[in-house]
Amino acid sequence: MKSHSKNLYAAMTIFGAMSVLPLSPVYAQSQSGQKSARVFSEVYSPEIPRAVTFAGQKIDLDRVDMYERLDRELTSMAYTHGNTQLVLKRANKYFPEIIPILRKNGIHEDLVYIACIESFLNPRAVSVAGAAGVWQFMKGTGQQYGLEINQYVDERYNLEKATEAACKYFRKAYEKYGNWESVAASYNAGTARISKELDAQKQTTAYNLFLNDETSRYIYRMISMKLIMENPQAYGYLLSDAQLYQPVRTKTVTVDYPVENWAEWASKHGISYMQLRDFNPWIRDKSLPNKTGKAYSVKIPELKDLKRSSQQHKTYNSNWTVD
Repeated sequence: MKSHSKNLYAAMTIFGAMSVLPLSPVYAQSQSGQKSARVFSEVYSPEIPRAVTFAGQKIDLDRVDMYERLDRELTSMAYTHGNTQLVLKRANKYFPEIIPILRKNGIHEDLVYIACIESFLNPRAVSVAGAAGVWQFMKGTGQQYGLEINQYVDERYNLEKATEAACKYFRKAYEKYGNWESVAASYNAGTARISKELDAQKQTTAYNLFLNDETSRYIYRMISMKLIMENPQAYGYLLSDAQLYQPVRTKTVTVDYPVENWAEWASKHGISYMQLRDFNPWIRDKSLPNKTGKAYSVKIPELKDLKRSSQQHKTYNSNWTVD
């Protein structure tokens, strides 16, 4: 067992052990004139630190507007229990693949939290506007950064290739702005908009820009996700190592030929069509014409890792769990 910090005990008291919290009765007047007691659990507001660090930069939160913006997002995210908890579980599966790609490309690893707030690390995520995959690329932007997108293949759903494409975007934006917060804001609003506003408002950082509500909130949502994921117990998230989703080992088969029927192809490789699509969500149809002979890397999962009882268990970040 890990040694439990004061933060952990506080979190267990505040969020996890509601039965020991004092409950305050609220009396409501019924139509008949009688009073009936309604009992509510106490609700706690997350503590907002005096300063936070994002992408290697210390951010002073003494400024009233910055304090209130972070308070809004951190409070909202801390109490969005389902999605926030799923991000923590999925991070154990996907961070080991995403973060090394960011590092290899010279991108600060804190930008992984963009993927967390964009898609909740759901590899099949699709927005109402048509943005797709963990990094939520629109079709045109994805193609601009080298992703193949058509009826048969959509590499926005290929985690490795989509992360490489995101790195290309981040690197180009950083060369323009010189700070990661403006890069992050541009990921939401576009570089044209952020560049225009930085120039018009005579600023050098997105922290000082007056923007639409969605983009203004974006950076603080990202910082809030980082704060929670760095210390989940402080916000009431008490996960065990066994509850985290585990990476599944795969082998790669190169496909540089047409595939008439992916279901038959999968069966020949010892897996189902469902498993093929789960591990290769970039496959978008039951066939692949591949007239050009392009080489595609198809992942085949290790069957041993498809059962919780026999898969290898690793915890990417020991701060995520209380075991």
